[in-house]
Amino acid sequence: MPDASQRTIKIFRAKDDVSEIVKEAVAGSGLRGKGKIFVKPNLSHPEYLPGVVTSPELMGQLVGLLRDGNSEVIVGESNGFNYPCWTAFDKTGAQVAVKAAGGTVINLSEDKVVEVKFQGNTPLKRLFLPKTILDADAVVDLPLMKTHEFMAYSGAIKNLFGCVPSNKRIYLHPYLPEVFYRLYTLFKPQLTIMDARTGIEGNGPTKGKPVKMDLMLTGNDALAVDIVATQVMKMDWKGTYLKYIADKTGFQEKNIQLSGLPVSAVAHKFELPRIDLPVKAQMMIYQHEYLTKFFFCSLDIVHLFQKVTMAYRGESTQVG
Repeated sequence: MPDASQRTIKIFRAKDDVSEIVKEAVAGSGLRGKGKIFVKPNLSHPEYLPGVVTSPELMGQLVGLLRDGNSEVIVGESNGFNYPCWTAFDKTGAQVAVKAAGGTVINLSEDKVVEVKFQGNTPLKRLFLPKTILDADAVVDLPLMKTHEFMAYSGAIKNLFGCVPSNKRIYLHPYLPEVFYRLYTLFKPQLTIMDARTGIEGNGPTKGKPVKMDLMLTGNDALAVDIVATQVMKMDWKGTYLKYIADKTGFQEKNIQLSGLPVSAVAHKFELPRIDLPVKAQMMIYQHEYLTKFFFCSLDIVHLFQKVTMAYRGESTQVG
């Protein structure tokens, strides 16, 4: 992570062509000359949906620019609970875009894992993480601007959760703030590019409502990008897991150096998730490790929960 004086964030007005924004972000990132760069997109749905999945075009532009001065650029994601990563790479167009730009794609769930142990008084004793990311010379984070049914907000740091290779990472939900803190401090994304041309409000991250924002946020610190994003969404970041991470790292909001468009000129109040009975039930389950493991030990139980939720809401939905 950069020290306090170097947390620089810029807000851009963005339409269809974002190539100049990406060029500027890469030029100021200090990534040129790195031997191996790992890029983490958001492939939280098996098909491309603006605001839900990172744009394949954006991935291709970024990889092409990074490949100009680096020997290897790897774009990776893990298997979802309900679908394999390769399905998302294929159906979203991400794999074609990345390979055409000279990069490679990797299913992190098939990568070698390294056990990372944590000492001291911590509720999380270890994580098993992909060797490819831990061995990379730099990490680039490509999140989206979303609300989240269970976590209120989903952005740059939440996107790193997809680096946990096990598709049973849902078992980590009782410890999510600590997990997010560990991933943020371990991976230390050197560049974050948040595509906020379309945001997701309501019961995100995959089933919320699209919001046309026409923005992009870039920065050298994932937590700072997230804090600015919540300000744009008119959310209280101190009421989310971001406060836990800020406290653990000694981060102070006043140390963010913001340029480009001011927050006041682009802010839009996002509709918050509707915390109905199914959401309350899952939030209660997620507070307990063994309850989480029991209810999400198989797809059969998850699908049953989904059917009950759909019947309760009278609409199509997705649990998780």
